[in-house]
Amino acid sequence: MGLLSRLTGLAPTKAPTDDALLIHAMFLMAGADGNFDDEETAVIIGFANSLPEFKETTEQQFQGLISEARKLARKFETPQASVAALAQLSTPKLKQKAFLLAADIALSSGDVDEHEDAMLESIGRVLGIDENTANTIINVLAIKYVA
Repeated sequence: MGLLSRLTGLAPTKAPTDDALLIHAMFLMAGADGNFDDEETAVIIGFANSLPEFKETTEQQFQGLISEARKLARKFETPQASVAALAQLSTPKLKQKAFLLAADIALSSGDVDEHEDAMLESIGRVLGIDENTANTIINVLAIKYVA
């Protein structure tokens, strides 16, 4: 452990906000296939703009939340490991919302691959989403994306 690491370890780490955790859930799913580009960032911003949590959020505040979500992800060795951070969401409803947003991001891309499927399963486990709720969310979203 380096000098700076020891010093930063002394200060209590600030818990991520629910808003940053919701963004983190969307980032996790968007990057689950190993690709993450500006188009996916735009999709996440579009999703976030439709949520009541972000209705009054300024562009500067939103960029701060994105930075907070990215900082959170860097605390873990892999994106799969950073799923654990989602357990910090403060309410069961927010946990369901995070799962729904992750599933929505996955389905919005058109093709869901095995990496996205595995990521969604991990997110569901960490968030404590039961199989019935997960299936209901997926079935409703499937209606949204059927061609």
